[in-house]
Parts: sequence; C-alpha cells; structure tokens
Amino acid sequence: MKVTLEKEKDNVVKLNITIPAQDAVNAYNVAVKRISQYVNIDGFRKGKAPRQVVERHVGVERIKHEAIEALMPKAINDAVTENNLDIITQPYITSYEFDLGKDLQVIARAELRPEVTLGEYKNLNLKVPDAVIPEDAQEKSIQALLNQHAVFEIVTDRPAKNTDTVVIDFEGVCDGEKIKGGDAKNYSLDLGNSNFIPGFAEQIAGKNLNDEFEINVTFPEQYHDEKLKGRPAVFKIKINEIKEKKIPELNDEFAQKAGPFKTVDDLKADIQKYLESQRERSNKLNSETEVFKTVIDASKVDIPETMVEREIESLKAEYKQRFAAQGLDWENIVKAQGEDTLNKSMHEEAVARIKNSLVIDKIAKNENLKLEPKDLETKFNELAAAYGMQTKDLIQQIGRNTQVLASISQQAMNDKVRDYLMANNNVEITEPAKK
Repeated sequence: MKVTLEKEKDNVVKLNITIPAQDAVNAYNVAVKRISQYVNIDGFRKGKAPRQVVERHVGVERIKHEAIEALMPKAINDAVTENNLDIITQPYITSYEFDLGKDLQVIARAELRPEVTLGEYKNLNLKVPDAVIPEDAQEKSIQALLNQHAVFEIVTDRPAKNTDTVVIDFEGVCDGEKIKGGDAKNYSLDLGNSNFIPGFAEQIAGKNLNDEFEINVTFPEQYHDEKLKGRPAVFKIKINEIKEKKIPELNDEFAQKAGPFKTVDDLKADIQKYLESQRERSNKLNSETEVFKTVIDASKVDIPETMVEREIESLKAEYKQRFAAQGLDWENIVKAQGEDTLNKSMHEEAVARIKNSLVIDKIAKNENLKLEPKDLETKFNELAAAYGMQTKDLIQQIGRNTQVLASISQQAMNDKVRDYLMANNNVEITEPAKK
C-alpha cells in the first residue's frame, strides 16, 4: 500500500491511498463469495453461484463497494499510524477508481486536530478577591432553617393575608376561550412567593374562605405562549382553604430539634463553620477558574467552522433534552429567546468548549500527563456519589457505552490538568474591592 498526503484548508488532510492490484482482486473475490452466501439466485444454492452470475445479479459496483469497505479500515488505520496523523474525525472516502487488474486508487479525507499555541501556563502569579461571608449570612441561614421547620395552621376567622398559603380552584379564560393548562383543583399557592401571572396572587389576598370570585390579569409580553402574550384574561377563583405559616421561636429547644445541638450557640457555631467551608470552596473554585481563564486567553488556536458546527449540534441536542425534562418545548424556547440570539449564544459556547478541550489536551501532551487507573476510579466514585449509586453498579451500567466512557475519561483528564495548573501557579486571595 502507498499513501500520499495533501494538506487542504481548515485542517483537512487528503489521503491518496493506492492498494496493489492483487490485494484489490483478492478483496473483490472475497466480496463475491460473501455476497453469494446471503442473496437468493435462482438455480443455485447460497454460496455456490459463479462469480459472473453474482455480478449479473447484484451488480459489479455493489461488489466493488463491499470490497472497498473491507479493505479501507486497515488501510486507513495504517495510513494514520504511519504518518502520525492526529485526527479528530473518522476518515471518509470521497472517491475511488477500481478497475480489476489495476491498482485500486482511493481518496479519503479527515480533519486534523487544530494546532494549539500555548501562552504562559506555569509560574503565573494571580490574584483572586476573597469570597467573604456577608454580614447577614448567618442570620439568613437561621431564618431559612426556621422556615423549614414552620407549620401551617388552618385559618377560618379572617381574610387571607399576602403571607398566607391558600388552596384554590381556578379556571382561566382568554378571549372567551378556556386557557389550555389554565385550570386546577385544590392548588396550593403561597401568596407571598407566587410565580403566577403578575396580579394573580395579589387579588386573592383579602378574600375569605369559600369565597368565589373573578380576577382580571394580563399575561406578560414575554410569556412563552404566543397566543397569550400581552393578552388580558379572567380567572374564576374559589378559596377552599387558608393556611397561616407559623415560624418556631429560636431557642435551645428548637436547636435540639434541628440537629445534634444543645444550645442556640451550638447551632450558630455549626452554621458559621458551614459558611466558612463554603467560603473556602468558593475561593478554591474561583482560583481554578482564574488560572484556567488566564491560560485559555493566552492560548491561540484556529478552530475550523466544521468543528464548531458539530459542537453546536451536540449542544442543541443537550439543550433539547434538558428542556424536555423540564416540560418545555424547544420551539417555544427558540421563539422566546429569538433564533439569532440563541444561535449566537450556542456558537460562542461551542467555540469556548472546543478551545478549552484543545488547550487541555495540549498541556497534557506537553507535560506527559496520562490517565492512570486511580484517576478513573476517583471520577467513577465522584459520579456514583452524585447519582446516589454504588460505584460498581455505575461502572456496570455505563461500561458498554463507549461515548459515555470517552466523556468520563475526558473529565478525568480535565481534572488532572486542572490539578497540574493549580500546583504550578500561584494564586493570592486578596481583599475584595470596596464598593
């Protein structure tokens, strides 16, 4: 076999592959025999029809195509290996000349990994503002804890307040037509924290138990349903229940119910310890982000648009899956955000993802960083903990999915490069700028 290479634009390489005539004929004859074993030819048992009969029955071009398919995997793999090509797409055949008795000429193309020019990525001295704990953080945490332990008491002797929770039946109408999904029975609504249409919850406050009434609202201009954007609507309401939120008193008895604490001071100390750990975590994450951003910004790489287009398609599939899980329709998302805006956002994210990945791979190559079994084990343990699974069960579940395994391996390498960068650069935590 003989291979010559031609570099084309956008990191595409053209492989001119020559297969000796005898190898091509052998592959052709094998293809004839293989095809004859699964096609029905009158007058012959499967696998027993002569070559000329098979050629007439299925066509010479089909046989040639199957012969090339059998030859090319090894031929292309040898071409890639011998020429030390760093490819990012599976090579694909663009044309061939196959005349029996002559050398087989095949032209294939593949994309090469874009060349990355790294800037300084070691011995950097960077500064990151301290993720200080807000003065009211402990107070807010305690208040949130009190709210978690709140109880609701049924109210029958007064109108609903804007701090109450009400249980209602409602039915909405717009332009004389019932609103799709605009009705419910015994719906629990927190009047103080409602995400309903503006004015909906506010008009319920002041009403009494068992009251039946109508409210008038206007859908926002940015509403996801085109038919309802900016449109007025009427909702019939019936109040079935009014509940008042009772927040417990902050005392030693509450502290003992909230956790393994004896006093309020013990509870406050534990909250402060948690806030400090979050501060340390934020400082670590911000430091890693600053180092990586500095390294990425100092690197240069020309990314082919074909790579960006593939990444955008991958992003789009992720978005659709994520929105579908939330019960949101992709077409409505596109309409709400605007197709041009969404495409621009995905293009920018795709370019950033690709550049990040290429820079990480380049640093790993420069520093001879290789994945070891313990690296993958650590990543599997992290993922198993995140999904609440046993590590062995996770490995068994994804073990046959090569794409998922490749993704996890890339994540593990990302972590390895991140750790390397943090060990070889200096980040100073500084006082945050005064506002």
